[in-house]
Amino acid sequence: MPAQITSVFRRLGNAIREFTVAQRTMAIIGVAVLALGTAALTMWATQPAYTPLYSGLSGSDANTIVEQLRTDGVSYELSDGGATILVPEADVYDQRLKSAAAGLPSSSTGGYSLLDTMGVTASEFQQSVTYKRALEGELAATIEAMKGVQTASVRLAIPEATVFTEETNDPTASVFVGTQNGVTLNADQVQAIVHLTSASIDGMAPTDVAVIDAAGVVLSAVGVGATGSAGQQASDYEERVRGSVQAMLDKVVGPGNATVVVAADMSYQSAQVVEESFTVPENAPALNEAVTTESYTGAGDAAAGVLGPDNIAVPAETTADGTFTSEDTTRNNAINKVTETRTVPAGEINRQTVSVAVNSAVADDLNVADVTSLVSSAAGIDVARGDAVTVEVVSFNAAGADAAAAALAEAAAAEEAARNAGILQVGLIVAGTVIAFVLGLILYARRSRRQSRQAIELSDLVQARSALDAPTVPFALPPQMVPLHIDPLPTQAYPLSGGPGALLGGGDQRVADIDALALRDPQMAAEMLRGLMDDRQPA
Repeated sequence: MPAQITSVFRRLGNAIREFTVAQRTMAIIGVAVLALGTAALTMWATQPAYTPLYSGLSGSDANTIVEQLRTDGVSYELSDGGATILVPEADVYDQRLKSAAAGLPSSSTGGYSLLDTMGVTASEFQQSVTYKRALEGELAATIEAMKGVQTASVRLAIPEATVFTEETNDPTASVFVGTQNGVTLNADQVQAIVHLTSASIDGMAPTDVAVIDAAGVVLSAVGVGATGSAGQQASDYEERVRGSVQAMLDKVVGPGNATVVVAADMSYQSAQVVEESFTVPENAPALNEAVTTESYTGAGDAAAGVLGPDNIAVPAETTADGTFTSEDTTRNNAINKVTETRTVPAGEINRQTVSVAVNSAVADDLNVADVTSLVSSAAGIDVARGDAVTVEVVSFNAAGADAAAAALAEAAAAEEAARNAGILQVGLIVAGTVIAFVLGLILYARRSRRQSRQAIELSDLVQARSALDAPTVPFALPPQMVPLHIDPLPTQAYPLSGGPGALLGGGDQRVADIDALALRDPQMAAEMLRGLMDDRQPA
């Protein structure tokens, strides 16, 4: 091994031997943490990336696929409560091919693949039912691909086409959606499901689709569209109207000087109304017309008289000649017939009231009638429906506002103090870390200067021999210090550059030189002696 590397290891060993117990403990802990971190990083870097093999599996299919993976020795992970199986990316396609060959997953809805297994001898009823099942399966698979949807089921009600009825019913659909844990479908997602389903069926309108979630909440009703609960509809409407009126009043009387309360009475029942009306077109010709004319001509009295008292016929006193004429006209005119079918959805407003309170402190130049008119227009008040608007000028209680302002100020001050405390804490931590690092560097530098060694080879000592002679020592040895005595070294052990058998002077001179060097630089002398002892060791 080269001398430089040996010297480096020797210095490292000497430095470690000079560590205290605490320093050795910290060094061991640091090495252990470094080894564990390296091992963890290596394991993370070498761990394969997992990707979904199948998702939305039933319990039986998941169990069968897991058994297949165990048989093949493929590592796997389960998520979504066992409904999703993850495998390494390198094994995804192979395992999918093996699962497909085994007919897995077997709980698939099929979709249009159901039409592939239908024979040529299937009846018209079987063809119709299979086609409807295929549509339902394709729609369910498409809805399950949406974010947050775990399972979906679609049922279609498609009326049979026939020529024996004048009017046909529209097709309808019901969609059951099961979401993932903690996921709630928003209005946009519900609308997407409704329009996706209605656009897939010929003649189906978006209002013909019902969507229900796993909690039993109706997200979209037939004839109504996307909706929530009845109470939620009323709350949303009241909040929307209140926000509009409040925003207007804040511009008129200033923020905080008016408050608005809206109460809406909404109908929670849906109905279907059918009305027929008939009108006569103007200047329209009759469809058909029949005129019957009857005439009679004769002499004498009339054939009959009038009834008198006691129901006795009394001859009429007449002098007519017996001529009789009668004309009867029958005319069938064209009329217009209008049949109107209306669906009254749930959520229709029966009556609403709006109450406005204005602070009297800012109502000196305020016209209450103008404010009432503005509120009526902003809230969509219908007098015929029974809506009412009340605007009153009252004195506001400032205690609550002052307390709220004080609470907000205290909260802001506490937040500012917490932020400053956090900044101060971070600053102290950083400053302490920097100071500790600087002190450590300073201590390390001082220790390094004290423990620095300069390796002096024997050839260098020969070259510096003149500088180490006893006469060059500028001071005399104190009598109380005993010189360091070293036995003369064998002549043959240390050949010098002057030739074989040449020594560094006599033994007494060498002892004197070492004594002088020990007085001038004890550390260098100890290093030199340590180097001499190492050189005497057999190779």
